[in-house]
Amino acid sequence: MKKIYFIGSFLLLTLSGYAQKVEFQQYTLDNGLHVILHEDNTAPVVVTSVMYHVGAKDEQPDRTGFAHFFEHLLFEGTQNIPRGDWFKIVTSNGGSNNANTSDDRTYYYEIFPSNNLELALWMESERLMHPIINQIGVDTQNEVVKEEKRLRMDNQPYGQIFSEVKKNLFTNHPYRWAPIGSMEHLDAATLEEFLAFNKKFYMPNNAVLVVAGDFDPAQTKKWIQQYFGSIEKGQDLERESFVEAPITEQINAEYQDPNIQLPMVVEAYRTPSMKDRDARVLDMISVLLSQGKSSRLYKKVVDQKKMALEIASFNLSQEDYGMYFIYAIPMQGFTSEQVINEIDEEIQFLQTNLISDRDFQKLQNVIENRYVNENASLEGLAENLASFYLLYGNVDLINTNIDIFRSITKEEIREVAKKYLNKNQRLILDYVPVKESTN
Repeated sequence: MKKIYFIGSFLLLTLSGYAQKVEFQQYTLDNGLHVILHEDNTAPVVVTSVMYHVGAKDEQPDRTGFAHFFEHLLFEGTQNIPRGDWFKIVTSNGGSNNANTSDDRTYYYEIFPSNNLELALWMESERLMHPIINQIGVDTQNEVVKEEKRLRMDNQPYGQIFSEVKKNLFTNHPYRWAPIGSMEHLDAATLEEFLAFNKKFYMPNNAVLVVAGDFDPAQTKKWIQQYFGSIEKGQDLERESFVEAPITEQINAEYQDPNIQLPMVVEAYRTPSMKDRDARVLDMISVLLSQGKSSRLYKKVVDQKKMALEIASFNLSQEDYGMYFIYAIPMQGFTSEQVINEIDEEIQFLQTNLISDRDFQKLQNVIENRYVNENASLEGLAENLASFYLLYGNVDLINTNIDIFRSITKEEIREVAKKYLNKNQRLILDYVPVKESTN
């Protein structure tokens, strides 16, 4: 046993050694655009990214999907980039790019050889300052978004899980709808509404620009001032706060999916903001319960008792609230109720007992390894820098967030499980195949 502890401790120290401090500098332009620079000259590559503080939660209930729609729409072209040329310019200069949208933010990034940094900065400034938003682009991207929804949700097995969980866990907060939104809402929206959304949210004082990689800081600052400095500051945003009443009785729901043959059962709990220390503890609980084949739930329910084909849990941290998921696909011969009982036994164990030293050491090792991996690539590092500034309000967390995890105790794991993972605070979603009609 001592050998196991020694190996675990050695691995923890080794991983901590690789988790070197991330150096960065930050400043804010006069128009409110926040800038973060991280210099890394190990390879002739540079990542340029812009994260806007706008996501699905900033939409109106009758106009959902706008933020995700803009993720697509702002690739249409600008006053100086002809429609359809954006991706051609990027690929012809040896680069790649992408974007993604969540409930809380929208993120764009380019990866270029370092000698094309000026091009990347110019393109992102064009997206912010000179976007072309017209009916042609709206109609084109409307069809693109509809096809994406068909592929990723409507025709995808288990593709509606997040949507169904969200609409049952939230009744007041905009988290109750999925980022892809409603196609009917997008169809009904006018061009003027799209223009107003762009003017309201896509402004320098609602964004952070990150440059990470091989670049000259002095020259980069000059280019940033040249291309972004003249963009007009937008009006200060007044964001509405949405508060959910506590869940005090178990919510039971069912969804019939025509794309599946095997039913799934989902337990979901509403959890605190990503900024809350408890959110980190819930992250650790999800690792403990289901990450890897040696985790508690997988080893017991899948490996030993062979009651489920698959089982997993995770804490989805967000700016205002989080969601803790546990899902399982029962094996034939076992019911959802039987699987839930096994899950509940493991949760109850965490609520009433301290985990062993061995499990705690293993948990710390996994968290350390995850931290190293998250910052191992320039792309991941750039996104983390942007997120810690925009959503957490503290870029220094790029280095100190791991210290919060390291300070979490076995007692906290027990208390947080008792605080949030209770039967009267959860949703039980039976996600089943379409039932045959009795007519």
